[in-house]
Amino acid sequence: MAQVPLHPMLQQAVQLSVAGRNAEAVLIVTRLAAQNQPQALAMLAEMKWRGGMVPQDPPAARELYRRASALGHAQSAEITTNLMANGVAGPRDWQGALARLRTEARKGGGRKLALSLIDKMALTDDGDPARMPEAQTLSERPDVRRIERLFTAAECDYLRQIAEPQYMPSVVNDGMGRQVRDPIRTSDGATLHWLIEDPVVHALNRRLAAASGTSFEQGEATLILRYKGGQEYKPHFDFVRSEQNQRFKTVLVYLNHDYQGGETVFPEIGLSVKARKGDALIFTSALPDRSVDPLSKHAGMPITGGVKYLCTKWIREKRWVA
Repeated sequence: MAQVPLHPMLQQAVQLSVAGRNAEAVLIVTRLAAQNQPQALAMLAEMKWRGGMVPQDPPAARELYRRASALGHAQSAEITTNLMANGVAGPRDWQGALARLRTEARKGGGRKLALSLIDKMALTDDGDPARMPEAQTLSERPDVRRIERLFTAAECDYLRQIAEPQYMPSVVNDGMGRQVRDPIRTSDGATLHWLIEDPVVHALNRRLAAASGTSFEQGEATLILRYKGGQEYKPHFDFVRSEQNQRFKTVLVYLNHDYQGGETVFPEIGLSVKARKGDALIFTSALPDRSVDPLSKHAGMPITGGVKYLCTKWIREKRWVA
């Protein structure tokens, strides 16, 4: 599908923003959006979703994406479908999202593939898994369990495909406001944020929630990690200390197994896991008193051959999704 050229006034707004004249840029976009110009509605939606140039307002952004979609803006149509499916920043309408996906799939491409995967899933009318495989207990403390083939091979491949354009080096703040390469996690990461969490990704996220005994709303955005030769995740804790809503549980799904090295190890209990494609590893990192469990320290060993792909879901005590 040919890309529609950006409206000349919006091109000017982009140039103004690059020059640091954000207020003028926002004014142009806002005026065009008021005239129901689809590209301007989508641009203003992105501004409100991310915040910065304008105050962050995800519900208002979602409505702007809906309006742009109704006027034929293709990207906004897919975003609207995704947000209807996952219920972020507004009401969730799983069946409505599926109806939209079926329409979008007629154009082929990624949406056709997404629909074919959804149609193969055993789901309830609300998009939850209709059945779950049994988990195998690997450790009582920390609580570590494995579920074989939680994801199908095709689902693993789909997550890798969605993640591919999003990869960025893993970075941390150096304490001086600068982003530097993470010395602990040397992989590249791709966040499947809410705007690109399509119905397939959402259904898989609800499966992860069921596997971990939590709700979808407790999960952070899914992270796909890519480990190339020599890359690793040194011993660490997933636990995040927070009085309000700390991270306490993790689900990992191995998206391939054609690599060497890369075992997930828990050095404090002598456990090493080398899973196969589609297998899930679920573990808890907090004790009942909400403190970190020192036995939950774990690591992703260095890759000695091939490339490892890993789906990571960090889970909070309470609702995390906006």
